[in-house]
Amino acid sequence: MTNTNEENFQFRVPHGDDRERRICGTCGFIDYQNPRIVAGSVVTRGRKILLCRRAIEPRKGYWTLPAGYMELGETIEEAAAREALEEACATIDIDRMLASYTIPRIGQVQIMFRAELVSDFRPGPESLETELVDWKDIPWSQLAFPTVVWALTHYAETRGRDGFATFSNPPGTDVITR
Repeated sequence: MTNTNEENFQFRVPHGDDRERRICGTCGFIDYQNPRIVAGSVVTRGRKILLCRRAIEPRKGYWTLPAGYMELGETIEEAAAREALEEACATIDIDRMLASYTIPRIGQVQIMFRAELVSDFRPGPESLETELVDWKDIPWSQLAFPTVVWALTHYAETRGRDGFATFSNPPGTDVITR
């Protein structure tokens, strides 16, 4: 059994690595801290977009797209479909990948899809309410995260198009380039 007492850990570069990692001074266990993957979708029915008002922190009370952390053992598409079911009790049909966003300062990679709503919907346990909204009625100042704005904007650029290149972070955002 690995001893994970915090005082045993120190930051150093492991043999053969190129960056500092948390390493247990007792057993040598390397505590890799890797980005978390978020899967979500811009879900539509006709010209309306499904939004969920968050019932949990961070940004409780703000609007978002159905999205959340990927679980081990599932594909990114399965994760996006599961998140729509969890947050909006909605079944979706994924069309294609819309965008891949990297947010290094919080260790996230967000994969967003275009999807169609194929069932009824209602708030799940992580949502206060769910709503289908017209583009003109999106509550832009009440959106939970910049990536929601990015995904909606990128979706608008692809509306009515079958073929397009997958989007990434807009210029000037917090992507670190080397």
